[in-house]
Amino acid sequence: MQSEELKSGVMEDVAELASAGANVVIVHGGGPELSSLQRKLGMEPRFVEGLRYTDEGTMEAALMALCGKVNKDLARLLENAGRKAVGISGIDGGVLLCKRQEEPDIGLVGEVQSVDTGLLCVLLAAGYIPVVSTIGLGGDGMAYNINADTAAGCIAAALQADHFIAISDIPGVLMDKDDPASLIHEIHIGEVEGMIEKGVISGGMIPKARGLADAVKSGVGSSVILDGRVLHMIGEWMSGAANGTKFIK
Repeated sequence: MQSEELKSGVMEDVAELASAGANVVIVHGGGPELSSLQRKLGMEPRFVEGLRYTDEGTMEAALMALCGKVNKDLARLLENAGRKAVGISGIDGGVLLCKRQEEPDIGLVGEVQSVDTGLLCVLLAAGYIPVVSTIGLGGDGMAYNINADTAAGCIAAALQADHFIAISDIPGVLMDKDDPASLIHEIHIGEVEGMIEKGVISGGMIPKARGLADAVKSGVGSSVILDGRVLHMIGEWMSGAANGTKFIK
């Protein structure tokens, strides 16, 4: 979601949800911004099996891009939309505790082991919208880059959220990745691994689908992927007009 108009639209929808009394937590990544910063710093982004390899230089860039620019841009847009926001990372308050991911080995990438919701609950109770960048703290004291979809699912589950909305750059899960009309409107969480094996769910959609399915399995009320290229898609979802892919038990 690179368009400033689209990002502003999402934050306006989030502000509307909060004004209606909902407690909202935003969890974000920032792959394109990180790649752009890496190139400005003379690094070439490296990927292994489609996943970013995070060496020490990439980790430093991730701290700057995700915890800095992306995080504060989203907080700024929420403030512009009339809601108080606080940008934090998963390190702050020990929100995301993790260990180094072993398979595949892609460097300083973390696997979430626990979520501490204490800081998030304090902020929500005080009327703030937490904006969380997905950099976590390892048991070894190191900072780790965490897949944003996976981290968001873990946070949604820990908060026992009523709804978990994931925003993508496609309409949802497609039976045919080249045909937007092949959108799958509902997926039973027990079908996810089979769809991964068949290649229906592939690439960056794998952690997103698993995160949504795990959230539902852990008690989250509903999980859905919405098309982030559609202006005010969350507002449409609130009114029941949006499409997307819903994950159900």
